[in-house]
Formats: sequence, C-alpha cells, structure tokens
Amino acid sequence: MCGIVGYAGSAPAGPILLEGLQKLEYRGYDSAGIAVVSEDGVLQLKKTKGRLAALSELTDGGKCFSGCLGIGHTRWATHGEPNDVNSHPHLSEDGRVAVVHNGIIENYVEIKEFLQGEGVHFRSDTDTEVVAQLIEYYFRRSGDLLDAVFKVLHRIEGAYALGIICADDPDKFIAARKDAPLLLGYGEDCCFCASDATAILRHTRCVSYMDDGEVAVISRGGATVYDSMLRPVNKERHIIDWDVSSAEKGGYEHFMLKEIMEQPEAVRKTISPRIRDGRICFDGLSLTVDYIRSVQRICIVACGSSYHVGVVGKYNLEHLLHIPVEPCLASEFRYSDPVVGPNTLVIIISQSGETLDTMKALGKAKSLGAHTLAIVNVVGSSIARDADDVLYTWAGPEIAVATTKAYSTQLVLLDMLGVWLADMRGSISREEYGELMHALDRLPEQMQTVLDNTEDIKFLASRCFNHESVFFIGRNLDYALGMEGSLKLKEISYIHSEAYAGGELKHGTISLIVDGTLVIALGTYDPLFDKTMSNVVEVLSRGADVLALTTECNAEEMKKTVDKVLSVPDAHRILQPSLAVLPLQLFAYYVALQRGCDIDKPRNLAKSVTVE
Repeated sequence: MCGIVGYAGSAPAGPILLEGLQKLEYRGYDSAGIAVVSEDGVLQLKKTKGRLAALSELTDGGKCFSGCLGIGHTRWATHGEPNDVNSHPHLSEDGRVAVVHNGIIENYVEIKEFLQGEGVHFRSDTDTEVVAQLIEYYFRRSGDLLDAVFKVLHRIEGAYALGIICADDPDKFIAARKDAPLLLGYGEDCCFCASDATAILRHTRCVSYMDDGEVAVISRGGATVYDSMLRPVNKERHIIDWDVSSAEKGGYEHFMLKEIMEQPEAVRKTISPRIRDGRICFDGLSLTVDYIRSVQRICIVACGSSYHVGVVGKYNLEHLLHIPVEPCLASEFRYSDPVVGPNTLVIIISQSGETLDTMKALGKAKSLGAHTLAIVNVVGSSIARDADDVLYTWAGPEIAVATTKAYSTQLVLLDMLGVWLADMRGSISREEYGELMHALDRLPEQMQTVLDNTEDIKFLASRCFNHESVFFIGRNLDYALGMEGSLKLKEISYIHSEAYAGGELKHGTISLIVDGTLVIALGTYDPLFDKTMSNVVEVLSRGADVLALTTECNAEEMKKTVDKVLSVPDAHRILQPSLAVLPLQLFAYYVALQRGCDIDKPRNLAKSVTVE
C-alpha cells in the first residue's frame, strides 16, 4: 500500500519522480503528490486526489518543478478521507519541511495535542502531518535536520517508511524505515529511495535494502546510512536481475492477464533449479534430518491468497508427513497465544516479504522458539532476512493487485517442500515420490494446455457476470481451492462470493440457495468426486445455476448432471490445485472485464499491506 520515491541527482526531479510513481501504481492508491526543492531553496508542492494522470496534468508531466531533488507519493487512505488536503507530501506549518509516509503513527493524537499546545496549526486529518510539524519543532531549536529527524523517530510509535526534504538543505533528503519497505538505489550521478525496485529500474539496478531503525541521508553522490544510535552502517548492495520488461504489460490489456499467462514459465523457474537427478534439492537450508524428524507440528502463517496456499498445504502436507498442519491467518496468529515451540516448524508465506502482519507473526514464532522458514518472492525483503531459512519463488515482479503467479509459485514450492520433508522423514514411498517427480516435470506443460484453451471460460463468464452473489463448494483440496477462486472473483469483480465445504451445505448455507443462485462446484479431487456430486444435486434441486470444474477423467460424468462444465488435465492429487486454479483466475478476470472493473487496481485494495 502507498508508494514512495525520492530522487537526488543532476536531472530535473519532477519527471523522474512522476515516472517512478507510475511504476508504483499497482500498490493501490487514491491520491498522489510531489515535492521538489529548487537549488535556491524554494520548496514546491503539487498534490491531488485521484489518479496519477491528474497529477501529471497538474504538473505538466513533472516539468513545472524547478530542482533536482524531491520526493513523491501515492497514498492509500488510512487516516482522513481521500482528498487534496490529506494527500502527501505534507508540509510543516512554515512550509520548509515536506514529508511522505507509508505506515501508521500510532501515537499521533498525543503528539498532535502537544504541538497544538505549542501553537501549531494543522491542515489535514492525517497521522502523517504530525511528523512534518514535529520535525519543524525540533529543527527550529537545533538547526540540524538529521538531529531533528532522529528526535522525531525516537518519539513516534508505529510503522513508517519516510521521505523528508527541507528547503534549508536543498542538496540532500532523508529516508527512514521501520516495519515498512524502503530501499536505496544507486545510479550514475544520482541516488534514490523507493518502496520497491520497480520505481527506479529505468535508472539503476543497484540497490540496498534498509533495515528497521535505519536512517539514510541521500544526495546525488550516494547515501550515508545510520542505525538507531546514529552509528554509520555499511549496506550491502544487490543487483536486480529481472528484466524491466517484466514490469510492463507486453501487449496485454491488463497486468493480471499477462501474469496469468506467465504462470507456466514462472512455475517452471520455481521447479527446475530444485530438481537434480530426479530428486528435490534445497540448497542452503539449515534444516537437519534430525530436526526434521523431531518436528511434531507445522504452522503455515500467511494473509490473503498466501493463506489459501497454506490451506491447500494443510491437506497435502498432512498426507505426506502424517503430522498436524495448521494454516494460520497472520493477523490472528500473534494475538492468539499460539502453541508453538522448538518442535514446531513455522512456514511463513508472503509475496512481498514485507506484509506487516506476517512480519509480526514471524517475530512471535521466533520468540517462542520455533524454527521459521519463509517462502517469499522478493530477494532481500524483511521476512527473507529475518526468517531462519528462506525459499524464493523466483516469480518475477507481480504488478496486478490480485495475485496469480505469486499464488501458483508459492503453491508448487510448498508442495515441493512437503515432498522433500516427507523424504527426510521417511514418510513417503519410493513409488509416490517417483510419481510426484514425473508430475512436477509435466506440470508447466499441463498449465500451458489450460491457458491455451480459454474460449469456454470467456463464454461462461459472459453468461455469469450479472450475478451479485456466488457460492463456491468443494471438498478437501477443492474446498481450499474454492477459497482462492472466491477471493479472486470478489476482489476484482466486486461480486459477493463465499467458499464453503460441500459437507457443510446442510448446516446452514443451503438456506441461501434460491432460484438462479450461481454455484461454482469444484470436483477435481477425485477421491471425493461422488460426494461432491451429491452436493451438486442438492443445490440443483433448490434452483441453483451450477458451473462445474472437474478433471478430464470425470468431465463426462459431471456433464450428465451439469450443463456448464469446465475441465483441466488429470494430475497427481497433490498438484491438481495448481491446474484447477487457472480456470478460476481466468473466470474472475473475464467476469470483471464484462463488468467494466479496474482489474489491475481494484477499489480499496493495496498490493503490499504494510499496516495492521
């Protein structure tokens, strides 16, 4: 959520900042703004509610600014309604300090009341403005911007990524980070800060990732980083190795469709480097055979779609390992007195590696003595650095808010991890291990087969897009799959959608089924196909309009009862959800397209959720 970009260099800052903000649009926002300091110390500010197109028009594409140093922001409202006044950057009362902020200042009321008692007048309803006003308060007394910023950081509570400029210091700006992502970028005769690398890739691939409590003083010549005690820190530099074109639409109408179509290749990149001589290999993990055999319980902690990966993982890992596996919502985990300890393996799943709830859950698990293993996409992210072990999905950048390829790569990586752990524990037969190796090898090709045949999905979406309430039903892995299919539909099409275990229909849910209610029945889990069919008959008898998804081997049987049937190739039961999720993603996409929705940037949603 929200996006920050800061620039110090030799070129005009305005167009560069605007371009960077455009690359951060996918994170979700409702307003945007830019502040630039001219060489003679004039602080210029432009901000507006709405899309970046409005800011571009207001600033003549950023050309209206004079100066080579500035900060920009896309805001997703948390404190104060989306309007011009509440947009970032925020100014101090004297207009000499401008601040952009991602996160939440939890004690802003206390600080605001203090400053108001000192005669300070506030313009906005945001928590962020207290940072700008408090910096001015301390700066007036010391005349040292860095000293004023440190005093502020030791007084505020909460999460923040901050970019700060001051008209009295036009040669540098300050960045600070706690529990919200922020990186530094090093270009030729310029330096950046940004919420993620997509904002600056056109200018540099060389970055450092700021850690909690760090503050950076940034000028065109580079960045000096300090820890919370004002001691200099030497930051390791990393080279971003994915192509800039990965963050472009590449001829597709939407990023979401592009990323759906990229899934076979993304999954191949996740699988292939980890299979050698017909066996799964995870290099660099600290997990020993003795520890793996001592694990008595696994918790899979995540949010949103990553949590749904964990629900699939529960079924698959319990089948493979014969120990309890519990999927846990990260936002609930840290507040629920979780029963974990040294014999608990806690698997943390996050696309960005910066999801705040998940980061806090990771810290809780470590404090209780559990071994933590992260599955993330972003190299060098906070969760990747803090976990005891990390596995990268290598999915490349995902721009659409609604995740697709991140889900698919997380899912197959978790499946592979389960097989690897089962092999270490001796709980999988040689026969099943061999079957799974063969199935993993075929999976990308099978996924491509599904994505090469989308006409039936488009047609059914055109028949179903006007429903306002949809129910997904399934059993076992199909129930877990339905949770993700339901989320995809609701988040981009705004249709009310829920997923239910088929066996729970008679325990209340079936009272909601009336004539014309759309029910999406999932029958890809072969051991319970007959049970699912009984649930299909139940909803049909109440007048439901049923769309069914099953496997090729059961398609003809399903068609005896249901008119609208989609099918996917047969695969090993553990990998079947990796194929079955594809039609559900496409169905959600084409329904949203029919409804005229903003598919890549759904209302009220953000890509990276960095507040609780």
